[in-house]
Amino acid sequence: MATTPGPLRTLVVDDEAPARDELAFLLRQDPRIGSLRTAGSAAAALKELEAEPVDVVFCDIAMPGLDGLDLARVLARFASRPQLVFVTAYEQHAVDAFDLQACDYLLKPVRAHRLSEAVRRAVESGTPGASGDRPEPDETIPVELAGVTRFVRRSQVLYVEAQGDYARLHVRGPGRVTSHLLRIPLSTLEERWAAAGFVRIHRSTLVAAAHVEEFGADAGRFWVTLSGRTLPVSRRHARAVREQLVQTRTERSA
Repeated sequence: MATTPGPLRTLVVDDEAPARDELAFLLRQDPRIGSLRTAGSAAAALKELEAEPVDVVFCDIAMPGLDGLDLARVLARFASRPQLVFVTAYEQHAVDAFDLQACDYLLKPVRAHRLSEAVRRAVESGTPGASGDRPEPDETIPVELAGVTRFVRRSQVLYVEAQGDYARLHVRGPGRVTSHLLRIPLSTLEERWAAAGFVRIHRSTLVAAAHVEEFGADAGRFWVTLSGRTLPVSRRHARAVREQLVQTRTERSA
């Protein structure tokens, strides 16, 4: 039986004292938050982390000197990286946040229900380097649509197609499938999402095994169907795809 995670050790980083204090106040109302410290810059945050590790960092982006994205790149090199939630007034950094594997991206002014959701995601994501039997948490992906940043969940993604150095996500929504172009190579998503059941079926296609409805073979040709769509499977990937589908169905029925 899985154990209940303990209270989160938390660090709030923002160069503006009123915003920093307000976020700290809101977080302290959440029973899932344990110890909480604050820092007024990325450099001060690194000193705090050197003194004592934390489980999650809530970090502004636009700060003098090292900004929040710079801090995230430093944290990525930690042996045990804390979860990262960006808290910013700017939408345009959402794709960079995804690249840096932030578990959430909050826009100022922060609303209580969104902050609570961010805490939940941090709890479910756990701390990298923890027990390997922890279920892979769902991931939130920022996408651009008509100049507006929207958020989709990885569990909604049916399949992904390569388009040069970009990847096109095909996402199941209410009554229809939508697509979104993401500034990230397919090979990066393949590596990052392998543990979540995504498998390469073709040099240009990655599918979510959980959404596959059928694996077909006829006269040396292979394919999968999902959400009413048929996608070709290359011969070189057919065996790995079949094995992943069997594993996924076994895990779901266990």
